[in-house]
Amino acid sequence: MSKKLILDVDTGIDDALAIAYAVHSPELELLGITTTFGNIAVEEATRNSLILLEKLGADAPVVSGAHKPYARELFKPYSRHIHGEDGIGNQLQGTPSRQAASGDAADFIIGQARHYEGKLTLVAVGPLTNLAIALDRCPELPQLLDRLIIMGGAVTVKGNVTPTAEANIYADPEAAANVLGAGFPLTLVGLDVTMQTLLPQHEVDKWREQGTELGRFMADMTDFYMEAYRNFRPGIAGCALHDPLAVGLAIDSSFVETRPMHIAVEVGNSVEVGRTREVTDKDQAHSQTSTLAESNFRIEVL
Repeated sequence: MSKKLILDVDTGIDDALAIAYAVHSPELELLGITTTFGNIAVEEATRNSLILLEKLGADAPVVSGAHKPYARELFKPYSRHIHGEDGIGNQLQGTPSRQAASGDAADFIIGQARHYEGKLTLVAVGPLTNLAIALDRCPELPQLLDRLIIMGGAVTVKGNVTPTAEANIYADPEAAANVLGAGFPLTLVGLDVTMQTLLPQHEVDKWREQGTELGRFMADMTDFYMEAYRNFRPGIAGCALHDPLAVGLAIDSSFVETRPMHIAVEVGNSVEVGRTREVTDKDQAHSQTSTLAESNFRIEVL
């Protein structure tokens, strides 16, 4: 039986790869996509998600969510230098043929969690604002999910937006602190492992060689991401599969090795805001799990 899945995204390029991976994985049933700000504005993330689903031939609902952080104004710039002006490698052409579903992301998450109590996996690969809002409205949400998988954090390695912070956590540290402290059945997929999980250029070239419209779109989009990686990390053997690894973990837990940790998030306005760190006092943070190592993971999106 396929696993019930919601993807919470800020649809840039690796989010798009994660969506394609989820849609084409028979192990998963994609119940819907919820969107947030992050790589781009939430309106753009919603548009990109609808366009991508159309190209994939999928009809899962897309529900728009938070447009700014949980407890502050927007302060992290959008990542257009990494994902393109449109968030999908400057491949945007036209508009989606359908609109986002009515309602908001937090209510959609709550409704699906209640309907599929104990059976729903939520994979969050953007800032955690939608989840923090859902928690306010439904404090019992952690007990309703089967599993929460978060792409975020840099517990044992350097950050990618500051020396200590990863982008998703940095974009809304207060939301992250609330979610990580809420007692979810949680696996944190951070830069600790995703920077070991690289997509090589020759795999992307295979998508283009298929000669399909989808293959060309995915390859052209990902080439932009590859070039961004070459610019900020010369010599790297590909681009990181941050968000697809989180989806992969929903399919097969053996993709990574894990160990339990108590994780705290630095909030406020210090130079280390958004830092995720291990703490030994369990009163400071609920027990969570952070990935440590990458196994033999390969993404198939076509």
